[in-house]
Amino acid sequence: QVQLVESGGGLVQAGDSLRLSCAASGRAFSTYTMAWFRQASGRAREFVAAFARSDNTYYADSVKGRFAISRDNAKNMVYLIMNSLKPEDTAVYYCAASQRVLVLSTPNYDYWGQGTQVTVSS
Repeated sequence: QVQLVESGGGLVQAGDSLRLSCAASGRAFSTYTMAWFRQASGRAREFVAAFARSDNTYYADSVKGRFAISRDNAKNMVYLIMNSLKPEDTAVYYCAASQRVLVLSTPNYDYWGQGTQVTVSS
């Protein structure tokens, strides 16, 4: 069992930056692929970014060049650094983890956090 807890969400203005954190409690954190998804009101949950076991990172086209995912295995933490935020980034952001080989952008990860709200005003 892996438990994930997100934090760092809030209300910001367009163009601002924000860092989300995900704290993982469980064993073998370094063996997990970690990812961030988001779900806006009335929309399906969508892929944002992933940090694979290979240490390669992957991003949705909508956030490339603006967001960055990082992880600290010693602290069992994963982060999402968001820059140049836009109103369309408004959503609940979820941390996810999986030890299985999967398509990174699909929402079939084994473990999920409860989410943290990010609201970007115009």
